[in-house]
Amino acid sequence: MAVSVAAACLLSTLACVQTNAVRLGTAPARAAVAESLVVIYRTAEQVPGAYQEIGLLDSGGESSWTNDARMINAMRHKAAELGATGIILDAMSEPSAEAKVAAAFLGTDAERKGKAIAIYVVGNDGSAAARER
Repeated sequence: MAVSVAAACLLSTLACVQTNAVRLGTAPARAAVAESLVVIYRTAEQVPGAYQEIGLLDSGGESSWTNDARMINAMRHKAAELGATGIILDAMSEPSAEAKVAAAFLGTDAERKGKAIAIYVVGNDGSAAARER
């Protein structure tokens, strides 16, 4: 019962945002990790040491149904599936006011978009990846 409630909460949070991932380079495939181990970094300089780029994350969602927090949580979820222990945020874009007005009148989507790089932070025991910055 508790598992189904947790799954329903997760789906309702992520349902408005779609995140796709493309594996990068020759990094080895890794086992999935808990989302709580995926640390969000604004820049590569914040990463506490060496890391491997695992994948490119690309998210999008209707601007009236999502926000930056939901976008980042969807990226964190996808990165955890890839076995990443961190995400370096790239561009986050909001549709213009004109696009939102046009979407309202024409019934089209005004999409919020975000990009990030999923990384595996190299460490002796992985504890460096679990630190919040």
